[in-house]
Amino acid sequence: MIPFYVAGRPASGTESLTVRHPFDTEIVGETSNATPAQVEEALAAAAAAAGPASALPASARAGALDEISVRIKRRAEEFSELITAENGKPLKWARAEVARAVSTFRWAAEEARRFSGELQRLDTDPAAAGRIALVRRVPRGPVLGIAPFNFPLNLVAHKVAPALAVGAPIIVKPAPATPLTALLLGEIVSRLDLPAGTFSVLPVPNERMAALVADPRLPVVSFTGSGPVGAQIRAAVPGKHVTLELGGNAAALVCEDWDDLDFAAQRIATFSNYQAGQSCIAVQRVFVHRSHLAAFTPKLVAAVEALRAGDPRDPLTDVGPVIDSRAAARIEEWIGEAVTKGGRVLTGGTRSGTTVAPTVLTDVPADARVCAEEVFGPVLVLTAVDSDEAGFAAIDDSAFGLQAGVFTRRIDLAFAAHRRLRVGGVIIGDVPSFRADQMPYGGVKASGSGREGVASAMDDYTEPRVMVLTGLTL
Repeated sequence: MIPFYVAGRPASGTESLTVRHPFDTEIVGETSNATPAQVEEALAAAAAAAGPASALPASARAGALDEISVRIKRRAEEFSELITAENGKPLKWARAEVARAVSTFRWAAEEARRFSGELQRLDTDPAAAGRIALVRRVPRGPVLGIAPFNFPLNLVAHKVAPALAVGAPIIVKPAPATPLTALLLGEIVSRLDLPAGTFSVLPVPNERMAALVADPRLPVVSFTGSGPVGAQIRAAVPGKHVTLELGGNAAALVCEDWDDLDFAAQRIATFSNYQAGQSCIAVQRVFVHRSHLAAFTPKLVAAVEALRAGDPRDPLTDVGPVIDSRAAARIEEWIGEAVTKGGRVLTGGTRSGTTVAPTVLTDVPADARVCAEEVFGPVLVLTAVDSDEAGFAAIDDSAFGLQAGVFTRRIDLAFAAHRRLRVGGVIIGDVPSFRADQMPYGGVKASGSGREGVASAMDDYTEPRVMVLTGLTL
């Protein structure tokens, strides 16, 4: 039985939780759900640790984060194989996720060292002569970090690293399908010299989360996951600081001036399918200027068909299974609906168990679910547009607004896209799936609120506090 961590100490509950491989349902490991008493213990410890954690010197916070980064790197292959086992992510992409987590904690250590605040002269007005303000950010209090299944290490890292960087205790609730990677991270953090209660990892069934979300001892809730659940959280705790990363139906636009169709096709094919489409910024909608359609379509189909689907434990596999059979059946149903509405399958469209064949659809109406909602599977929809402006309008014709990719070499068009598109990020010359872990990351509209990215999350976890010094000669 793999333990979870209550205030940094290993513990086990009375209700077992078995984790199975999404590809073949082989048992990966067994842990347990935290009992209500253990949840209360973690809550009380986090509240008690708020003062000591915020008082840690920058060297201690940065040193802990550096140590986590080093220890993950030492055990990189162990983490990678565990991610593949419980998530079904191909080993090549699991290794990439681990490398990103190493960088996320290292970047957080650097941010902790420069988390200093700012000085403001106040004598710009005669009434404030002799005064200066020091503005520092202080933790709002303990954080509840609710993580999804699709990046079971790095999206946990994006909750934990900024919390430790600012000195805020955190309780991590991993996804029920993929708790083991977070527990391995918990083992690493538990060995650090941090105030008791600074860190807990609690597997908790989703049906018992309402009380944890509502607990007043957790003034910050950071959630990454589905839109309906995020909306429930926001509505349930209007007095809390809630950050929501809720996904989207990311679009790529191949503009009229773009001349390297092979590159665009390869990048779109890869990043529509790289986590079996289970990424908030996986390419789902592809808009191509009509002048390129005849040449681009076969290149895209060929690039998708070249991807190797199968057992994610094979280092050569590009596309593994989705998380479970229910998700696979839903994706298959959405493909069928698109075809019923007039769509054509250019490749794929089938499934075997939990593996959905990488799929390219075209002639799909915009109100079909594969266009209007988040597929979260290896499916892309190809649509021609008559102008770049029409492409911008098509991208924005969505309830979501996370990131968009615009293939153009024109600097004026790049700035136009950045100005026009209602998304959290615009990637020029590449797919919307690019993310650097230090940059602000998040969306607008139904894609959520707040931003991940270490420094941005540190802002979300803290609030400004002003000290005015009086009677100074400046």
